[in-house]
Amino acid sequence: MEIYNLKEMLFPYEQAVKELTLKFDSIKNEYRMLGMYSPIEAVTGRVKKMSSILEKASRKKISPDEIRDKIEDIAGIRILCQFVEDIQKVIDLVRERDGRDLFIEEERDYITNTKPSGYRSYHIIVRYPLNTAMGYIEVPAEIQIRTLSMNFWAVTEHSLKYKYSGNIPMDLQKRLINCAEAAFKLDEEMGTIREEIMHAQRLNEVKNNLLNDIIENMHNLYFNAKVEEMDEINRKFVDLWEEGDLDRLREFNQQLNIMTEVYRA
Repeated sequence: MEIYNLKEMLFPYEQAVKELTLKFDSIKNEYRMLGMYSPIEAVTGRVKKMSSILEKASRKKISPDEIRDKIEDIAGIRILCQFVEDIQKVIDLVRERDGRDLFIEEERDYITNTKPSGYRSYHIIVRYPLNTAMGYIEVPAEIQIRTLSMNFWAVTEHSLKYKYSGNIPMDLQKRLINCAEAAFKLDEEMGTIREEIMHAQRLNEVKNNLLNDIIENMHNLYFNAKVEEMDEINRKFVDLWEEGDLDRLREFNQQLNIMTEVYRA
């Protein structure tokens, strides 16, 4: 493969990243729409820059013709979790798709088997099937699963590697290892109050969904109800919202539902 053909070669990788990102972002949104806690906090994706691909190929002595077969992380998505415990749940979500819309090639556990640098993450190498203009292909991709704190550390370390061309000074390496351990201890400590945090988040999600329903009902009534009725509805809503009683807000929303149906009839 000629170097100038690399850009054309990246098209399927870009499509694979878009589709994989959309799939797992949709899972996150579905959990939240159902009022459930999502083990997925955020999903991002990227295709390696050509300079990074060529640098890696040179470092590993991979010829341009072998890039497609020997570099597995040209396409990559990153799934971020709030808690360490969520990582296994996301791993299970990926495994459930094996043989359906992706094929798992290998799993690498850098959380149990932390890298000497302090790096922690769980990697799943997959082949993602695509029907392209050139026919059916299976694109290799890497799915990284880690906590927010693991990601903060990894992004920082990656920036320092770039700055020092991969040769981070020894004293800075030691400090990075200490930071990695501190970040993991933070993850462990957050895990001890996980239930309280999840409860607060679920409560907030329920409250936001209820607010959206109330606003939609009030919007629908605005075009049908009398002015004095809407003034009373607005005052009552403000009072109830400031009071913060979810049960009374639900009752208020049910009343709005009834009024909306009456005006529709």
